[in-house]
Amino acid sequence: MVLFSSAPKSLCILRLSAIGDVCNTIAMVQAIQRQWPSTKITWITGKVEAKLIEGLPGIDTVVFDKQQGWRGYTRLWQQLRGERFDALLHLQTALRASIATLGIRARYKLGFDAERASDLQQFFTNTKVPSPPSTHVLDGFMQFAATLGVRDLTPSWHIPLDEADKLWASQHRAHDKVLVITPAASKAYKNWTAEGYAVLANHAHQQGFQVVLAGSPAAIEVELGQAIEQQVDFPITNLIGQSSLKQMLALLAQATLVCAPDTGPAHMAVAVGTPVLGLYAHHNPKRTGPYRYLPYVVSVYDECIQAETGKAPSELAWRTRVKDEAAMANITSDQVITMFNQLCQDLNR
Repeated sequence: MVLFSSAPKSLCILRLSAIGDVCNTIAMVQAIQRQWPSTKITWITGKVEAKLIEGLPGIDTVVFDKQQGWRGYTRLWQQLRGERFDALLHLQTALRASIATLGIRARYKLGFDAERASDLQQFFTNTKVPSPPSTHVLDGFMQFAATLGVRDLTPSWHIPLDEADKLWASQHRAHDKVLVITPAASKAYKNWTAEGYAVLANHAHQQGFQVVLAGSPAAIEVELGQAIEQQVDFPITNLIGQSSLKQMLALLAQATLVCAPDTGPAHMAVAVGTPVLGLYAHHNPKRTGPYRYLPYVVSVYDECIQAETGKAPSELAWRTRVKDEAAMANITSDQVITMFNQLCQDLNR
């Protein structure tokens, strides 16, 4: 099914969070823009995520603040009063996002099919987007563009960076080879151990890398960064809590490679073309891993999910995650160092 044979006049994108999913959505939106540069695009997103979208060409950003409760909804609907879109791309299955669609007027309201929809999303949409053969979230997003009528679904990203952000990043770069470790996700169970990160950092330092820690000012990230810093045997550059989102993006863009668990900066690195060594246990990396660098993921997801359910990932629902909160501890330092060495070797080819 293809909805448009020529450029629609206006589209509304609804993807509120999180940073990684917003990065994947950017690739889909820019695929639409390549084919239909005249289409007006309005993107409804969260407060933090809006800082990443700011400055993207041809996109009007509308911020929805979920912390405001019903006032957030009424303010959103007031901002969109008088707007009627050719299509709404409802890319977030959370019920709070579906409620937001009630005040958005659109001829077509696209949502996920039965395989990927959840939280009653199917009752808020009138066009179901078929799930692709690929497991990855980004490929699922691209199916929305395909349903509209977009032909070239090759993911690519163009996120402009201010010179000031580039300068900030370059001021913290002391070597030609830089490993940026963004060690923490917002949920502690997704994080690898401070001991493991310290072993990787020491190894990278021995290989001539400057090692930089990066992340948000959240306490969970600051504390993990401090624990890593205490266990390395060289002066590490700890920038956790010291950057804006765009400064972080500039830092990742200037890095040689990035190591991260299942968290937003991994996808930010993909968006700026920096190789990622991903660390996964709770979510299937084939679904949520760093898109262009899936071969460099160290994952214990398959064995952990098999141990919990007695089934292989292919036998389980698309969203199934490992519940053991200690699962990341099953990743060994040897596995990570082996993958780091492989990635370095491939970069030098």
